[in-house]
Amino acid sequence: MAPGDLVTLPGHVQVGELLLGPRTAYGWQSLTGWEDTPGYDSGTVNRSDAHGAYLGRLLAQPRTITLDGVVIRTEPGRMGTAVRALSAATALRDDEQPLVIRLDDSPPLLSWVRCIRRAVPVGTGGYAVGVVTGAAMQFEATDPRRYGVVEQQATAHLPAPEAGLDWHLDPGPEHLAYPMMFGTPGSTGALLALNTGDAPSHPVVTVRGPVSLPSVTNLATGEAIEYDIDLAADDELLVDTREGTVTLNGTASRLYTATARSAPEQLFALAPGASSLVFRAAPGSTDPRASVSLRWRSAYW
Repeated sequence: MAPGDLVTLPGHVQVGELLLGPRTAYGWQSLTGWEDTPGYDSGTVNRSDAHGAYLGRLLAQPRTITLDGVVIRTEPGRMGTAVRALSAATALRDDEQPLVIRLDDSPPLLSWVRCIRRAVPVGTGGYAVGVVTGAAMQFEATDPRRYGVVEQQATAHLPAPEAGLDWHLDPGPEHLAYPMMFGTPGSTGALLALNTGDAPSHPVVTVRGPVSLPSVTNLATGEAIEYDIDLAADDELLVDTREGTVTLNGTASRLYTATARSAPEQLFALAPGASSLVFRAAPGSTDPRASVSLRWRSAYW
């Protein structure tokens, strides 16, 4: 199941594969930490010889999200089943799972979280009649950004010239057809990535061979990722710019192949708005089968 597949109405909250909100057994009253700014670590340092401080970077801390005032309603005698389903969706785990929230008619947003606390008041009366009130859940997202649910993708091939117009025609105007076809457009190696959010988004970059010395350059910032590696036709180099990893065919690390002009992977991000990028390779590496794909989601604070 893809993140947010069950979310269709305002007020829906999907935790993993469990849906809460309208037309479900689980209602809720308040949500904190979702539209709030996360905490920040400030790199600003006070000046020792003057008023004020030296401006430093602000780095966001993990986001804490609390769903409060949860009410569970079931048929009499079915409360235990509903609580077990909630418990399974919010169980302790070593990895993060998708949390998708839709507040109104705007598109829902996605965060990757773990449940760090769950409270379900227990009373025999509530279980007997099928109503439990005052439950709550708290989640922590190590990445404080929220994302669009729809993952976007752009693909490009190495630059290639156009075929051009074929002038080898039989004489006579009757053999000229309009509009005249100038052949199949060549590849420019260019990509356009649109981040409609207000936070930088880290793409996943996939390079497929055959290609030597592949690189992707962000024309707006001048930052590039480039790897001194020869990829065969069936090779795939995967660059996760958020995690800072570079793997060949899903297993072998090739982070050490980054060239001197290559930026650290975690600095290669798509700023809010449109980003123009180009795919290039070593001189003489022009195989039309070589390609690069970018996958990303719009990111929001």
